[in-house]
Amino acid sequence: MTYDFDLFVIGAGSGGVRAARFAAGYGARVAVAESRYLGGTCVNVGCVPKKLLVYGAHFADEFEQAQGFGWKVGESSFDWPTLIANKNREIERLNGIYRSLLINSGVTLLEGHARIVGEHSVELAGKRYSAKHILIATGGWPQIPEIPGHEHAIDSNQAFFLPQLPQRVLVVGGGYIAVEFASIFNGLGAETTLLYRGDLFLRGFDKAVRLHLQDELNKRGLNLQFNSDIARIDKQADGSLQATLKDGRVLHADCIFYATGRRPMLDNLGLENTQVALDERGFIQVDEQYQTSTPSILAIGDVIGRVQLTPVALAEGMAVARRLFKPDEYRKVDYRMIPTAVFSLPNIGTVGLCEEQAREEGYNVKVYESRFRPMKLALTEAQERTLMKLVVDADSDRVLGCHMVGPDAGEIVQGLAVALKAGATKQIFDETIGVHPTAAEEFVTMRTPVSS
Repeated sequence: MTYDFDLFVIGAGSGGVRAARFAAGYGARVAVAESRYLGGTCVNVGCVPKKLLVYGAHFADEFEQAQGFGWKVGESSFDWPTLIANKNREIERLNGIYRSLLINSGVTLLEGHARIVGEHSVELAGKRYSAKHILIATGGWPQIPEIPGHEHAIDSNQAFFLPQLPQRVLVVGGGYIAVEFASIFNGLGAETTLLYRGDLFLRGFDKAVRLHLQDELNKRGLNLQFNSDIARIDKQADGSLQATLKDGRVLHADCIFYATGRRPMLDNLGLENTQVALDERGFIQVDEQYQTSTPSILAIGDVIGRVQLTPVALAEGMAVARRLFKPDEYRKVDYRMIPTAVFSLPNIGTVGLCEEQAREEGYNVKVYESRFRPMKLALTEAQERTLMKLVVDADSDRVLGCHMVGPDAGEIVQGLAVALKAGATKQIFDETIGVHPTAAEEFVTMRTPVSS
């Protein structure tokens, strides 16, 4: 049978664009449909604008610390609309780059909502297109629990377009998005409270990392309230919000921001016209080759709910393109040793197993830790401390995990990820000469285990 396209991609986010570009480069006839914005969550309402806001929030520290180095800094002030306007301009530039990448790759870009109407058929703006393969890369969407008054709260998408910086913010959640935005609001001068229903935020991260970040955020004046959750939200006559907690306490804020999870974006996708199955969490179920229960339909990225990170979606998109159109170059995505960063203030960088995971998996564990005040703060009053930690298999000497809380943690851990991917041992770390004076050298100078 002859099809209009070899591959029809629904969603022009990171994974969809990568799959489309590479498939077209391999000679396939490719179309991409996008109904919102080119670049997906990451470029528009995710990692890119968030990192720009984190940079903005960090300047308060820079102004204060400069005095210790002889700089006389005048009175500073912050203007939220300026930051948002400049952020918007940068995102528009990136949207244009994504458009050029697709078109210059020979991909047919269709801007509108695509709906699957059959195992080889997609409908968009009243027109049907046939495709040998259909790839769903529609990503995720933030969700707010439907408590009374939930319509008064905002999610992570809306936070990037607030007209003004709220004076008082309640951030609800304990994942990386909640922690990052709490740091942003707090760093920019808002009175910020982080509510989390659990005992400690960032579940799944190394406990030493979580506790260290808790201490550092407390030092910065961020109000952390664990084992706390909102029962209802009421809007007051003056426009402010009143949050009644499940324990009966009442908190007041100008903005309540929810970061309590994301759902797969399957709205009006037409899955009822296929045999595509969902897992128990509502994400699209796929096999190792990202094939759904309808063989001609594949899915990647956040919509399958595996590892919801942009670089992972990129790797999955490339894997799909290679398997379908360049099989001699196909390699499975390796989900082990994925480095990740949390752009809180201070940052977290981590790769590999945390101590708790290593012990659960039966390793005979040695732990190396170092805590110190960064050299940059030596001439200042700042009391921030950096944490670095190595988790080592005592039997093989292989380094199982690297963890850091401190400035540029993500930048430093990226290089360490290469070492762990290559199977580096603690001896190799010890024999590596450090770059002095840097914080990063601490990873190759820790000699005495703190526990085993």
